[in-house]
Amino acid sequence: MWTLLQRISKNLILAIPAMMLLGLAYGLVADARWLKSLIIPFTFLMVYPMMVTLKIRQVFEGGDVKAQVAAQAINFLIIPFLTYGVGLLFFADQPYMALGLLLAGLVPTSGMTISWTGFAKGNVAAAVKMTVIGLTLGSLATPLYVMGLMGATIDVNIGMVLSQILLIVFLPMFLGYVTQQALVKRFGREAFQKNIGPRFPALSTLGVLGIVFVALALKAHTLVGSPGLLLRILLPLALLYSVNYVLSTFVARALLPRGDAIAMVYGTVMRNLSIALAIAINAFGEKGSDAALVVALAYIIQVQSAAWYVKYTDRVFGAAPQKPAMATAAAKA
Repeated sequence: MWTLLQRISKNLILAIPAMMLLGLAYGLVADARWLKSLIIPFTFLMVYPMMVTLKIRQVFEGGDVKAQVAAQAINFLIIPFLTYGVGLLFFADQPYMALGLLLAGLVPTSGMTISWTGFAKGNVAAAVKMTVIGLTLGSLATPLYVMGLMGATIDVNIGMVLSQILLIVFLPMFLGYVTQQALVKRFGREAFQKNIGPRFPALSTLGVLGIVFVALALKAHTLVGSPGLLLRILLPLALLYSVNYVLSTFVARALLPRGDAIAMVYGTVMRNLSIALAIAINAFGEKGSDAALVVALAYIIQVQSAAWYVKYTDRVFGAAPQKPAMATAAAKA
């Protein structure tokens, strides 16, 4: 079971498109309305496991202040307005799809920020800090950005947005921390970090795939009736991610050493689409399904682009420094 889940987690490039196709097929042949009852359980399954492994204490460790400040400046002073502008350009007559773009840009970082930073041999500790800080700031700022930027074009129930963020971010964060401390007390920190903690992100993958399935099933007839809609959504998403990669790479190369630079790129380009998807579906009712479709399709661009960026990391930032032979031998001993 765990082996299968971990294998799926490492192959999201294939798993997410496959689940989207399954959701599309189900929505065409069956009544998908009952799936709405699964949104809250899938949301909790998606967010809570990520919180169990979150290393909140690392936020208070120093050493990479420049990287943290640069990352959050891009995340909250540039990206929200970029996504809002692209939304106006591509979805002037479909405000809830523009909302989907905005939501995808408002909550930075996810567990994948840490994973991809590790794959690219970047500064994982810096990525952990960016994840905690970005998730917390993004959750607090999202209602303000949505109301300020889109309150005139869509019906924004600020109380509903706030309650959903409390339910799907801060409650799981609290429960995750309590769970983490209980497991560490019961089994020890080393056993938790090596054997128990790594299992939780695989559970989160089930929630992601479930939400993606529901989002596509609910919009199946719309997509089939408008086959060009997929391309119309993927184009602005591809533009957003391209600009984000170029901007973050330029800033990272100019300001930071290799390890911090890689963490900053993934700390600004990787968005917490799980939380964005949950907010779109839970806080905006039936109309939120348009926003949810945009966020669901963003998974395709995000996962694929992150994988390709790892392959070209050494060309962009140079090869990772090799450990001295004596240190390597000592570590093995």
